Amino acid sequence: MVHFDPNVRMGSPSSLPYDPDQDAAEKRDIRKKYRALEKRTGDQLRPQDIMAAELVEHVEEADELFQKVKNPTEATLDSTVLRNVSSISAQKARAMKLGSAAFDVDDFVSKLAIFMGGRHELADDASELDDIGDSVMDWEKIGRRALAKSRRVPVMGFMLGPLSVEQKKRAQVKRAKLEKSKEEERRPQEIKEEDIQRSENETTKNVIKVREILEESGAVNLFRFVINPNDFAQSVENIFYLSFLIRDGLCALEIDDNGEPIIFLCEAPSAQDRADGVTCHQIVMEFDMATWRRAIEVFEITESMIPQRPAAKTRLGGKWYG
Repeated sequence: MVHFDPNVRMGSPSSLPYDPDQDAAEKRDIRKKYRALEKRTGDQLRPQDIMAAELVEHVEEADELFQKVKNPTEATLDSTVLRNVSSISAQKARAMKLGSAAFDVDDFVSKLAIFMGGRHELADDASELDDIGDSVMDWEKIGRRALAKSRRVPVMGFMLGPLSVEQKKRAQVKRAKLEKSKEEERRPQEIKEEDIQRSENETTKNVIKVREILEESGAVNLFRFVINPNDFAQSVENIFYLSFLIRDGLCALEIDDNGEPIIFLCEAPSAQDRADGVTCHQIVMEFDMATWRRAIEVFEITESMIPQRPAAKTRLGGKWYG
């Protein structure tokens, strides 16, 4: 049996401070010894190729090296060696044979039969072994011995389960197929090209109309020009059409001395103007119903400069939508 030396002490945290400035030559020497130790305890090593005493020597050698470890890299090598030694020790423990102390099932059954049958010895003759089954066994005797080791209440049961077992048959459910009546089937409405009456481009038409009105009015307050006091939706549309003029550089927006936004027509910049550095700027303006009402009140707008447009309608499949 292998005995570990109680005088071998493992390194304590206090004796192993972290030292990033440890001598490089010392670290190389520690790594070299650890790798050699790792090679001698590698995974490819078979348990029968090494004795238990050698494993103890490897552990003691690793412990001596660990006293000099002051960096994570060397500590990782130490854990690898310890893992290899633990793995080999576990394999040797599983392969260990107890010799005469091994459990013999046949011997146990023979002694159990003698104990319950009241026999003092059992001959080796096969005929007498067969007579064991014919003799009366005192099961209560061994039962009382077993009860002394357990507090579980003995209950009666059957080795094959309940006496009457009826196997349940799984009922097969037939699913009825869903049959649709042809009378209930309806085809979607077909819309042909001629059903959609093509109208002229409303956006282009309205942009041109807005430009003509702005040309007649000259420089004007932005809100007085686009707001329709009777229709919020058309006020939004007017801003939308005006944005095309600003995008193309045909309309300019400036803030006057009174802080009011003023719009007016201008000439679109040419290619030469753009080459000279002239650029167009656009803005994103928030316009909700509260702003619409506030502008009507502040600028005292009573009528729209852009005439009211009729609601647009589209004909689809013989029906009008607007």
